[in-house]
Amino acid sequence: MALLGQNPAQFSPSRPNINSEQAQTANPSRRNKRNPLIVAPHSPPSTDPSILMAAVASRAGAARAGFRRMFSVSAFSPPPPPAARPAAEPCNNLFVSGLNKRTTTDGLREAFSKFGQVTEARVITDRISGYSRGFGFVKYATVEEAGEGIKGMDGKFLDGWVIFAEYAKQREAQQPPQSAGTPSGYQYSS
Repeated sequence: MALLGQNPAQFSPSRPNINSEQAQTANPSRRNKRNPLIVAPHSPPSTDPSILMAAVASRAGAARAGFRRMFSVSAFSPPPPPAARPAAEPCNNLFVSGLNKRTTTDGLREAFSKFGQVTEARVITDRISGYSRGFGFVKYATVEEAGEGIKGMDGKFLDGWVIFAEYAKQREAQQPPQSAGTPSGYQYSS
């Protein structure tokens, strides 16, 4: 069997073809170590498709391994995956993300009211354009209704976009900025 990449025209016509009986008695230095029936490099190419497919698959596997090795050693290492955010404890307030820019507060209220009594719904909008910033809040009367709202709307379509609903995290208490003498907080020197 000829090695892949060798041209059969490279074989010398002056050398006779070696059959399997002659391969047993051939020069041991020319015999293939794994398969003594294969004599290289002067044996005629094999036409058996199964042998050719095995050889091609072997070369392709070696090439893939080489590429993996070549690209695995790098000065750049990707950042570690972000740590999983702790799940918010169940409450009656939901955070809804993935909203369409055209989604309104009334549309949000209507979509979530199918799963319980909505006491408040609010789409957070951009101050300048007035369009949705892509998220909002829905408040239910009870925690159980909020859970039903999550089950019913998480991963569903609203105004053509897939939205995600989860329990809202409680806001941390923010302290007002310390003023340094003037109401605006700036200090003036005279």
